[in-house]
Amino acid sequence: MNDGAPVRPRLVPCPACGAPSEFAPTNLFRPFCSERCKAGDLGAWAMERYRVAEVPPSPDDNGAPH
Repeated sequence: MNDGAPVRPRLVPCPACGAPSEFAPTNLFRPFCSERCKAGDLGAWAMERYRVAEVPPSPDDNGAPH
């Protein structure tokens, strides 16, 4: 149902710097705005600046896997 009007790209804020970033297959760095922001985020994960919280075992677990 394209009426001939150009399709505007969806813009999302870059998770690293907040700049508008085109969220489309043509943006090789999506959701980031640039290679620099994407590499910086990867570096932060590699340096363990981001962590996924671990749920502490409950006293009823007794170390048994679920």
